[in-house]
Amino acid sequence: MSEFIGYRCSLCQTEYAPSQVTYTCPKDGGNLDMVLDYAAIRQRYQINDITTRTDTSLWRYLPLLPVTDPGGEDTSLRTAGWTPTYKVDRLAQPLGLKNLWIKDEGRNPTASYKDRASAVVVARALEIGAEVTVTASTGNAGAALAGMAAAVGHKAVIFAPKSAPQAKIAQLLVFGAQVILVDGNYDAAFDLTIQASNEFGWYCRNTGYNPFTVEGKKTGAFEIWENLLLNLPQKYSPLSIFVSVGDGNIISGLHKGFKDLQLLGWLGSMPRIFGIQSDQSAAVANAFFAGSEEIIPVRATTIADSISVDLPRDGVRAVRAARETGGEYLTVTDEEIIRAIGEIGKVGIFAEPAGAAAFAGLKKAMRAGKIGLDDPVLVINTGSGLKDIRAALKSVGEAPVIEPTLAALKKHLGI
Repeated sequence: MSEFIGYRCSLCQTEYAPSQVTYTCPKDGGNLDMVLDYAAIRQRYQINDITTRTDTSLWRYLPLLPVTDPGGEDTSLRTAGWTPTYKVDRLAQPLGLKNLWIKDEGRNPTASYKDRASAVVVARALEIGAEVTVTASTGNAGAALAGMAAAVGHKAVIFAPKSAPQAKIAQLLVFGAQVILVDGNYDAAFDLTIQASNEFGWYCRNTGYNPFTVEGKKTGAFEIWENLLLNLPQKYSPLSIFVSVGDGNIISGLHKGFKDLQLLGWLGSMPRIFGIQSDQSAAVANAFFAGSEEIIPVRATTIADSISVDLPRDGVRAVRAARETGGEYLTVTDEEIIRAIGEIGKVGIFAEPAGAAAFAGLKKAMRAGKIGLDDPVLVINTGSGLKDIRAALKSVGEAPVIEPTLAALKKHLGI
């Protein structure tokens, strides 16, 4: 049973019943926050009722989500989330950190954090009887929607920039989505998606527009809480979380998840959330640095396509996620992002550029003295490096080619 009781505008705080709105605030276009009946949840559930559930996916948190059970048993829709968290001492030691973890979202069904949002949006689409769900994407959100929709026979339409990496376009097509490449950037695809949704009555998944996306992405916070925060000794400082930021929806979702847990009385200390952007796509960071919530568009050119956004559609909440948790924003160069791909790879985690940006941000934060050596730190890799092989190859040297003889091998090895 869903305890979803309404929406609240993140800007003007106007409240709406579930049937009054669908996407954003009619008054000012602000992103809508879901309001749950926290008292009813507290009355019905204790922490152990959640942490002992048998689902090893985001659906173990169904009592804390604004959708009813979507079904889809034995499909990939039921396996989104519950990604592994690795303690990476070999990455921690050069930084002087005692406790460093990486949560690898590349292990999701379509290999990115976006599966969380798409699973919940598809659940909502089924709940309201939508025939088609549409989204704009540079690749990951579209692949997530295409994969989750395909799992339950739902129709998906994806608008993507023609410059999106081919590996991501291949995913969209293989999952059977209707794919339309736009001769423009992500923002142009975003605007066209909304127009098409209004014209054809399609259900729009767009990030930073459909409020159910944050609800899916907040499940990452629930997993961090269950797998890490509940087990951290009291002596530790608050956990510091590093995550890359593009449109701002993932960092907003993490913040929403932790706020939900606090409203339930299940979380004591709020983690510090650090948002990392490329300096070639830094609209949210610029607002944070200016002490403002005004998101001024930029011309994004970063190699990290998943966070390459001119106008972040969830920018205000993204600024607040860092500001209200004692975190910060940092920007990193594309060169630092590429270098971080290879560094993370040395511990067996293959990160796409957007995911590696978070680790590059941690290194910068360490150099600036923003993180103490005793502070526990979690870095989120938001997607698999298989999403963008061209970028991955830039982080490493080319493999040598030798003749298939022992003599040639010895020569190469200098033996």
